[in-house]
Amino acid sequence: MAVRHTPSDQLRQLPSGMPTWRYDLYPPVVLPDRAWPGRTLDRAPMWCAVDLRDGNQALPVPMDLDRKRQLFDLQVGMGFKEIEVGFPAASKTDFDFVRLLIEEDLVPDDVAIQVIMPAREELIRRTYESLRGVRRAVVHLYHSTSCLQREVVFGMTRDQVRDLAVRSTELAVKLALDMSDSCIQYEYTPESFTGTELDFALEISNAVASVWGPGPDAKMILNLPATVEMSTPNVYADQIEFLHRNLERRKDLVLSIHPHNDRGTAVAAAELACLAGAERIEGCLFGNGERTGNVDLVTLGLNLFTQGVDAMIDFSDLGSVAATVEHCNRLPVHPRHPYAGELVHTAFSGSHQDAVKKGFESMERQAAVAGKPVSEVPWAVPYLPIDPRDIGRDYEAVIRVNSQSGKAGAAYLLRSEYHLDLPRPLQIEFAGTIQQHTDATGEELSVQQIWTVFEREYLRADAPIELLDHRIGTADGDGSTSLECTVSLSGEPRSLRGRGEGTPGALLDGLVHAGLTGYELRHFAQHALTSVDGSRFAAYVQVAHQGRTTWGVGIDTDPDTAALRAVVGGVNRLRPGPAARQVAAPALQDASGAAL
Repeated sequence: MAVRHTPSDQLRQLPSGMPTWRYDLYPPVVLPDRAWPGRTLDRAPMWCAVDLRDGNQALPVPMDLDRKRQLFDLQVGMGFKEIEVGFPAASKTDFDFVRLLIEEDLVPDDVAIQVIMPAREELIRRTYESLRGVRRAVVHLYHSTSCLQREVVFGMTRDQVRDLAVRSTELAVKLALDMSDSCIQYEYTPESFTGTELDFALEISNAVASVWGPGPDAKMILNLPATVEMSTPNVYADQIEFLHRNLERRKDLVLSIHPHNDRGTAVAAAELACLAGAERIEGCLFGNGERTGNVDLVTLGLNLFTQGVDAMIDFSDLGSVAATVEHCNRLPVHPRHPYAGELVHTAFSGSHQDAVKKGFESMERQAAVAGKPVSEVPWAVPYLPIDPRDIGRDYEAVIRVNSQSGKAGAAYLLRSEYHLDLPRPLQIEFAGTIQQHTDATGEELSVQQIWTVFEREYLRADAPIELLDHRIGTADGDGSTSLECTVSLSGEPRSLRGRGEGTPGALLDGLVHAGLTGYELRHFAQHALTSVDGSRFAAYVQVAHQGRTTWGVGIDTDPDTAALRAVVGGVNRLRPGPAARQVAAPALQDASGAAL
């Protein structure tokens, strides 16, 4: 029977009716020989964390001095060398915090604190006043240069805005000369750069640099922000490359960016801007900031890490970093946040879990061949672009089990937490049991709940047949094993003798003499368990009876006892009656053997 195809014109999307006419396409930059698409990010930028200023002003409850101190100490410990600590001319708390850092000598010699100031004389003077006695500081002047703000907010012409920038910089130079014992670096930001005509942004940047007079050993920072993200990331990269190529004193400048996330593409915009010539990035840990936030420094840094590039920032204890930032900001880190989110290393899907499990097994084999620990071989696990342990996470949350999970999820957790390496057919069988539980509740099962289900299914203490004691004889010339044992059959002790292939075969032979006939051994596996209280062994036995097949599991300090308990468990599961667990393996997988 031929497949009936739906005509394509029936699937066309229809106009939404929303007033798109109110908005214009952002004009592209004419840069036909742009070079950034052919470049690769192979080194870390200079980082400036602005959580204490830009991030702080966006908080529903701004940080007090104690929270500011905690966050500052965290960023110093992570390796940030430039930290914007406040807006001292606008807030008494910020002014007091700058004074606290200086007077209590809390700033390491190799760290520069940065303060921001608007282009107003009295506020510039107040900002410099806050820095008295500082060893090293970045003084950051900003004012808006965009066409829209010039016309709507300030009512100023381009010439007036340029003159304001020049006058403010002249005052900044004078005040810096009065602080000869301090190392002062100047930063200039034409705020709303992405809404500013490129020729005017170039003109005003050149004018400010000419007044400050930077040199190769005393560079000025030119910061080009996406104060509001207005275009696709490639356009921002074109804008950065245009200035990178055309600035008059480019070698004397540090080209900095400060992307916001209004379009949700700040990370991409920052990465492309670095390809286009930017050397420095201002942003916040976990992307806090006005509206949709500043660019996320954690994501940017760990994106580099996944490419084998050292971000020069220590993210090795990311959980603690997230906890401190959550405390200081009084805002949560989203559970789907890249790298730091509670769920980002977690696989619920059965196919994903199977791939992750096999990836870990492959890593272990590679490490064993190389004679190294797994942590010293290249990382290659499907669905996990980064080893969670490299950023201070453990593997406990990598696989979690719900109704979407397959055979690999529960098996992986039993292996990682309880060291049980279930044979693949047993994984499939147990997955069916777990599926029944998750379908019934609709909820996720914790590893402890999975173990409880496994114990009840395979390690029951109240089964009809129970092994009481045993003695194993020496193997005869034919390789068979003799066994004498005592079992409890529905509460009645019975002495059995049997002979067969290994202890499992000998026990099945003995059960025949007790009237339990027709049970066949199909598969046997055993391994040692890691345990702090001595050696233990796990045994897995697949038993068949009258067309039905299931597994038994035994755990004991003695390997033979573990094997015998596994046989008893399998037979118990196949015996008829309300206490038995009757499981037909073929019903637990599809024709291809795929996970349920």
